[in-house]
Amino acid sequence: MRFPRLVILGFLVASLFGCNSAPQGGGGGTSTGGTGAAAGGGRGNAVIGDTIPVGAYLALTGDQADFGKSTQQGIQLAVDAINGGGGVNGKKIELKVENDESDPTKAASAVTKLVTNDKVVAVLGEVASSNSLAAAPICQSNHVPMISPSSTNIKVTQVGDYIFRVCFIDPFQAYVVAKFARGEPLKAQNAAIFTDSGSAYSKGLTSEFKQNFEQMGGKVVAEASYAASDTDYKGQLTKIKAANASVIYVPGYYKNAGAIAKQAKELGMNVTLLGSDGWDAQDLFVTAGDTLEGAYFSDHMDINSADPTVKSFVDAFHKKYGADQKPGALTALGYDAMMILADAMKRAKALDGTGIRDALAETKDFKGVTGTITINAERNADKPAVILQIKGREFQYVTTIPHP
Repeated sequence: MRFPRLVILGFLVASLFGCNSAPQGGGGGTSTGGTGAAAGGGRGNAVIGDTIPVGAYLALTGDQADFGKSTQQGIQLAVDAINGGGGVNGKKIELKVENDESDPTKAASAVTKLVTNDKVVAVLGEVASSNSLAAAPICQSNHVPMISPSSTNIKVTQVGDYIFRVCFIDPFQAYVVAKFARGEPLKAQNAAIFTDSGSAYSKGLTSEFKQNFEQMGGKVVAEASYAASDTDYKGQLTKIKAANASVIYVPGYYKNAGAIAKQAKELGMNVTLLGSDGWDAQDLFVTAGDTLEGAYFSDHMDINSADPTVKSFVDAFHKKYGADQKPGALTALGYDAMMILADAMKRAKALDGTGIRDALAETKDFKGVTGTITINAERNADKPAVILQIKGREFQYVTTIPHP
């Protein structure tokens, strides 16, 4: 199985390289768990020059390139705003970006370079949970804080106390979709699940959705799986069709989800498809065409919200990247991750790994584009989620489901 090998690889790479190397936030909170500075004795990289080196590792090519590019746009927009406002305590952010090519092994290599060669004081990334799980042990071992904008698998921050995220986690996301499926307007009595067998993200969502859906009185009547490299899904879809499910949950990434939707229509399946935040990419329609019309998925925010913070972000995005470009939730999460990091650096007692980590752990009621963010004791963000519906190749807001 793919996930265990990736985690082992991350720890092996970490051991080879050793351990030597503007919204407002604030308030109370603590960091717990992991093998942090108290256990390892290191403070991580420290700022020495006139700029603050911050790293980002993202999939700028490969199967999740749309995710990486969108997130990079958000991070860069935040860096521009921070530096334009005088930087952090008079020092400007120097952003160093590495392309991991949507590959966990290369994600580990990219972060190793950022930490050991570029001496960054913090790392932003990744989107895909499998990539974050491969790289997080390297940041943890070197006492360099890492903030994932949007990796939702619960195991990511469990790597250690230098690992944070600004998004919700999969148990909550799966609960949100299950709750929506059982309620109005779907009132689904039974469901099928189609899982990416090589994705920690997809498998985690599958397990949590099934548990929540059945606890809410529904029944999972069929389960099938695919590999990310697959192009033909009709065998599995035929099995699912025979089960006569009310809805099909496809917790995966946009490229596969779009192709699955298209082949389901070709088989005459008119069942409602449900998805996850991995669908949030305009490239979804490259493979899906119009076959996802009416489908629903969980996401981090409504980018079309009338909230002034969201509107200001969208306006700034259009000014920098063009009115024809569309920011998504991942763009906003990249922005929030960089802004929360800058806020923590302003509050840190020292601009080194330990100082920044401690300040990140104290983040409370930070007003971000994706909502008000408090980092909890597990270094996760307690936030609501939204359900969006696909209409005319647009993502339209349906409802918000709060954190229980």
